[in-house]
Amino acid sequence: MILVALLLVLVSVQGAQNITMESGTETFVEKTSQLYQDFDHLYMNIFGTEAIVIMVEDGQVSDPALLQAMDRLGHMSSSLPGVVGVQSVSSVVKDANFALTGEAVLPEDKVELESFITHYVPEQLMPDSTHTLIYVEIAGSVSDDQKQEILREIETSVALAEFPPDYNIIVTGEPAFMVSMNNAMMSSMAVLLGLSVVLMIVVLYLVFGHVRWRLMPLAIVLLGIIYTFGAMGYLEIPMTMVSMAAFPVLIGLGIDYAIQFHNRIEEELERGETPAEAVVDTIKHTGPAVLIALIITALGFFSLLTSSVPMIQDFAKLLLIGIVMCFLASLFVGVTVIYGLDNMQSIRKERFGHLSLTGKSKSKTSSSDSGEAKPDMLDRFLGRTTHFTIKHPFMILSIAVLVCAGGLVADTQVPIQTDTESFVPQDLPALVDLKHLSDITGGEDQLNIIIKTDNVADPDTLKWMDEFSIHEVDNRNSILGAESMATVIKSMNGGVIPESESEIRSLYEQMPAQQKDRFMYGENMLLLNLNIGDAMGSLGMEGIEVLTDVVRDDMLWMSPPPGMTATITGSSVVFTEVIGALTSGRVFMTYLGLGLVFGGLLLIYRDLLKALVPVVTMFMVVGWSGGLMYLMGMEYTPMTATLGALILGVGSEYAVLMMERYFEEKEKGATPEEAMTEAGVKIGKAIITSGLTTLFGFCALVASDFNIISSFGMITVIDVGLALFATFVIFPPVMVLLDNFREKRKSKKIILDGSFEDDISTTETGKYGTDPGADAF
Repeated sequence: MILVALLLVLVSVQGAQNITMESGTETFVEKTSQLYQDFDHLYMNIFGTEAIVIMVEDGQVSDPALLQAMDRLGHMSSSLPGVVGVQSVSSVVKDANFALTGEAVLPEDKVELESFITHYVPEQLMPDSTHTLIYVEIAGSVSDDQKQEILREIETSVALAEFPPDYNIIVTGEPAFMVSMNNAMMSSMAVLLGLSVVLMIVVLYLVFGHVRWRLMPLAIVLLGIIYTFGAMGYLEIPMTMVSMAAFPVLIGLGIDYAIQFHNRIEEELERGETPAEAVVDTIKHTGPAVLIALIITALGFFSLLTSSVPMIQDFAKLLLIGIVMCFLASLFVGVTVIYGLDNMQSIRKERFGHLSLTGKSKSKTSSSDSGEAKPDMLDRFLGRTTHFTIKHPFMILSIAVLVCAGGLVADTQVPIQTDTESFVPQDLPALVDLKHLSDITGGEDQLNIIIKTDNVADPDTLKWMDEFSIHEVDNRNSILGAESMATVIKSMNGGVIPESESEIRSLYEQMPAQQKDRFMYGENMLLLNLNIGDAMGSLGMEGIEVLTDVVRDDMLWMSPPPGMTATITGSSVVFTEVIGALTSGRVFMTYLGLGLVFGGLLLIYRDLLKALVPVVTMFMVVGWSGGLMYLMGMEYTPMTATLGALILGVGSEYAVLMMERYFEEKEKGATPEEAMTEAGVKIGKAIITSGLTTLFGFCALVASDFNIISSFGMITVIDVGLALFATFVIFPPVMVLLDNFREKRKSKKIILDGSFEDDISTTETGKYGTDPGADAF
């Protein structure tokens, strides 16, 4: 077993080399959707470019030394793979000089140089006399890895371009921000996972001290995580902003499996069984219980696959694979290692004259031989808690139901955070630089309208584009300007659009290829860009969505000429749709998860009681969680929107494990009250240990500088705590109340059927609970 496990580690390490980090459109939108087709295929692959912006400030733009440095930077940057062009004051002046003199060089005369800057350089490149911008345009089809490489090369080129020392040079832009954010998030997550492991070690030392090798579960779950990384690489599941959060969840769930097996085998050894007998009983009793818990957890996670967002689907796949890997590691490796260590300890003790077969000290063995081990403080607390909840079921459940109902109502009032800049640390240098750029330029968000036509030189087509642009700029305050082939043609033709197709084609022939490709593709596609400034900061996601709908309505009212269609797209449109899909689907995913868990339990047990009680318990947690979020002033984010399904997966496991132990004790002849009290004490320690370990592990995420991660950690800590509370306070009275109700109904039926004596004997032996038919309502 150990040899196979080690070989699988090597295989997994090899597979993990294939994991890629993705943050492109394909992580947000299904490739088969119309939204993806419009944005990625029509816009990004044909017209779309992204710009790394080099901002030069604190000096005069007309300084010849500065323009020479900009020219050197342009030469170095334009030769990089994936770069489609470089725009700067230097390039504009050289183009203007070439048009007048036939020489594409920078004028040496300072007066002439200032004249070119005054007459030819647009405001886009020179917002004022002390700021200038260099745009390194990247093809829209460039991958994230290529963007990172281009950014590194540009930063090197800036250093080699020898800018005058008095100027401040900042490399920024949306691609630079995304690369920096992804790197910072990956580094942050690595540190947080390390802190999470440290906190789990502390908890295992404090709470799991009643067993030997108390840190073993952590080693086993890390083995399962390694296997998960390998499967992730072989199955080509990418690492995304959301899927990164799967690993803290897997550590929390996986350690629970390892703790359950570890706790049970130690319990069997404590009874005086041989190691082989302890392994058999552990697998016999705990194996099926944990497997059922895994299946139910998987059903809770399965609802995430219904999301229309690919990175949520990848998150679900990663969770499903991960819990299976952690279960297999706990079942085969964890039990095997404890068996081997116990044998080794027994042999070592025998050599030193100790005859204890369980590997315990003499004092502990003698105490166990003389009777049951004395309950510790946690045992007494769990026993008293369970006893209290069973004795006062109506009071406890009435309060729980009222709080749950209030929480479900309050949950509808919890706001949804859609400002992506709020997800990252506000002092992140890349964000500070991007905001500084936005302050100077006013922002450069766009709505992109792709126009399909039979004839790109048709005067009616260009006139419609011009009239529509003027209407939008004049009547919509959020639209600051428009760019299209119509504006270019007008600037070349004295401010009017030619009346004939031949005149338009003549102007097309005079245009530089780079300018033509920016707004026209072939003979049947044109592009119209509407500048909406810093819409993300000023309007937010909801405002952008409203503005997009307004522009769509305007296109219907000012309908294009016959034979022409217009499609609105752009990164803002895509992101608005994605955020809506992430957040609006959370309620559906939660209730679908509840339905799947209930159906799965009913199919496994064929017993309405066993299917209903865990679902009722977790439904309480869902309501409580929403109420707490409202009271604490928290917000839903793309990561926390998945928590309804997550808490079903995590919390249902605790309830199923408790239920399995309850019916195991009943089979031994205990009454429902006795069985629940015994289950609460026997398996309660393991559940408390795994729950606290999970909870403290997630506490590490709360310390993250990234708000999207810290809020995920905070809400998960709350939900795990609520799931533990519900398992020990809600589950016992619900289970005992409904089980007693069922037994009373059975007794009445037995009396009515005239078979009282026969069935009473069965009841006294406690065997009726093993018959699926007898267990059903």
